Amino acid sequence: MQPSWAQKKTNILFCIADDWGKHAGIYGDKVVKTPNFDRLAREGVVFTNAFCGSPSCTPSRATILTGRYPHQNEESGNLWSTLQTKLPNYATLLAQDGYHVGLERKGWGPGDFNVGGYTQNPAGNSYKDFNEFLEKRSDGQPFCYWFGSQDPHRVYEAGTGKASGMNPADVRVPPYWPDTPEIREDILDYYYEIQRFDHEVGELIKKLEEIGELENTLIVVTSDNGMPFPRAKANVYDAGTNLPLVFYWKGKIAPQQTNTFMSFVDFAPTFLETAKLPIPKEMSGKSLWPLLKKQVREHRTEVFPERERHANVRRGDRSYPIRAIRTHDYLYIQNLEPTQWPAGDPQLYFAVGAYGDVDPGPTKDIMLSDSVKYAYHYQLTFAKRPAEELYDLKKDPDQVNNIAQKSSYQAIKKKLAAQLTQWRKDTQDPRIDGKRPFETYPYYGNSAETEKMKN
Repeated sequence: MQPSWAQKKTNILFCIADDWGKHAGIYGDKVVKTPNFDRLAREGVVFTNAFCGSPSCTPSRATILTGRYPHQNEESGNLWSTLQTKLPNYATLLAQDGYHVGLERKGWGPGDFNVGGYTQNPAGNSYKDFNEFLEKRSDGQPFCYWFGSQDPHRVYEAGTGKASGMNPADVRVPPYWPDTPEIREDILDYYYEIQRFDHEVGELIKKLEEIGELENTLIVVTSDNGMPFPRAKANVYDAGTNLPLVFYWKGKIAPQQTNTFMSFVDFAPTFLETAKLPIPKEMSGKSLWPLLKKQVREHRTEVFPERERHANVRRGDRSYPIRAIRTHDYLYIQNLEPTQWPAGDPQLYFAVGAYGDVDPGPTKDIMLSDSVKYAYHYQLTFAKRPAEELYDLKKDPDQVNNIAQKSSYQAIKKKLAAQLTQWRKDTQDPRIDGKRPFETYPYYGNSAETEKMKN
């Protein structure tokens, strides 16, 4: 009996950066150089409104695999958690269908997948590199490869961006950070690692060409959440959730740039349809293939970013739960526990350190170095936030002027709040009924003291 893949099936190469915001040449950034991503974007389908499920590594990656929103994934709605085998997983389904499935470097995580019943990373078996993965593949077997770079996650080697030839004077510093030489160079160091990721994507494409599989491979390049800077990663503002994304399949997908919305719950159904497999009813996402084939122009009219516990940085293992709706014109946010600190407690609780949901680095250090001089930036990033936030994106693309209490916006706010509530009910958000399971789930990350001893 022939294996199921005897009839040629499509390969999938999924390239995911770690903490890469929407910084690429194709998106208008004039400093960072991303020739390989830009080439795929020109020749494939590039999204301007792709949004992760949560601006945090573990829940975002779980959303990609399961096609379910973070609050539907139980423990994996938190960072440093686990992922249960009872939840659908496109990588598992492809492997069961005969695909050669594997990953390099960072797959699902961080967390403890053994607790959830997995004996390997939920994204597949780990391999040293693409060459080793291909060596283990049977002749003609379709494959699904997850290339999980650690770039551009912190820590950075200071000065690498400037030394590579990028000019700090050319950097755009968003208004929620102070404009200082140190912060400009911190951004360049982040750009340097984006360029390293882009180079490695180029090497993978070359390998596909060498083995004659480029025309039979769907290539997807994206990130898990926004850049590891204040008010970006671990926040549902666009800097934390609106990410680079391109779909490329040589000769099979016509070029287009689309501003329709895409949610990361849509990856799993899309990959399953690519493999001609049924989409489990437990998945909340929907396949992008009608859009990729230009059968429709609009995929979604809005998305729903959210977050639960990122690092364990609040007394009582508390989360900072957020639910939000993002349309073309507005971002509406509900901070469900506004008495908590959005960036973590000002004093060390368990993990990382003060304001531990913001990754340590020069930009954070400068903003905390002078509470008077940088009071405006501190308020936007570290201070407590109101229960509701509303941003008019046409007037305020950087999302710094909260208009939730303005009388002229009350009708819009009411409409968006109703949409958000309905989505929460439809997707069975446990918090809609007052439940708070995310504080009770174990945190498998190390304490700050353990990390200090390791270093």
